[in-house]
Amino acid sequence: MTANKKFKQRVRARAARTGESYTAALRHFRTASGGAGMSEHKPDHKRIRVAVAQTTLVDDPRDVAGLRGAGGQVRKLMREAHGSGARLVLFPEGAMCAPNKRVMSSVPDEVGPSDWSRFEWDVLREELGEIAALAGELRLWTVLGSVHRLTPPNRPHNSLYVISDRGEVAGRYDERLLSKTKVTYMYAPGATTVTFDVDGVRFGCLLGMEVHYPELFAAYEQQGVDCVLFATTGPGPSEQSQSFATEAQGLAAVNSMWVAFAAPAALGAVTPSGLLGPDGTWSARCEPSTAAAVAVGEIDDGAAEVEIAVRHARPWRQEARGGLYEEHRVVADPRSEARTAF
Repeated sequence: MTANKKFKQRVRARAARTGESYTAALRHFRTASGGAGMSEHKPDHKRIRVAVAQTTLVDDPRDVAGLRGAGGQVRKLMREAHGSGARLVLFPEGAMCAPNKRVMSSVPDEVGPSDWSRFEWDVLREELGEIAALAGELRLWTVLGSVHRLTPPNRPHNSLYVISDRGEVAGRYDERLLSKTKVTYMYAPGATTVTFDVDGVRFGCLLGMEVHYPELFAAYEQQGVDCVLFATTGPGPSEQSQSFATEAQGLAAVNSMWVAFAAPAALGAVTPSGLLGPDGTWSARCEPSTAAAVAVGEIDDGAAEVEIAVRHARPWRQEARGGLYEEHRVVADPRSEARTAF
């Protein structure tokens, strides 16, 4: 076997392991060896490897073993992400626990106000502490869904913790546009966007059913976000879950931004977690399976395949929205004003 064939096999093996394209895998080897791949990028480009996980969710916060298992699963996938060179990993909504509305209900046999005294808060805090410690050890930014306790009688937030590569909580995003059940019986809504930068790449956070609100993605685009981290438990039955992924694809394309899409493993056979490029195509995705897994992709605004979306489409839309057309409008012309004639 020639050296060239061996090299191609290594590239294909990496692509199969990480879920990235052959071109992205090739770029990794060229960059690592200081080869010609570096010349394919602009000197000021942004680049980072991002992992997106799908996990098995626990829906009973009274289940101590379940909460411990969720924490262990998160840490296992963090190590896998780190082993694939990721600098940041995103987990689904409720990765630590996604409380079932009926389990939490204070009204027997129907959905009612949640009784949050049923949550094993001390166990949750211990597991989050271990996750934060591992994030610092691995130097891995970790974003994961969890319930965030407030002072009783206030309801908790449904949140995404942003844990830095120093093992510190760098921020927290609280779901703002909640479902009817969540806002009526379970959570207090959040009030603000959250952005943070890693290696020059700006991230924003969204959660739950917020993929239904294009204005939230547009607001992050205006804040200069390169990638929206969207974590969800999905819309319900697996046959409906594809709608969330389809909406995420469209929003990635219309805003020319990357979107990391993290959903539960239970929906993975139909809607695997993954990373969407700024043209709305999947650049990395977990295999269609209901097993816990992680996919690793690359955000690189200097790559040829995203040049139109990032270097042309997005700046043009920003210019167009900035009053570009005003000087070209016709001030007075009867043929323009007559809208019922040829």
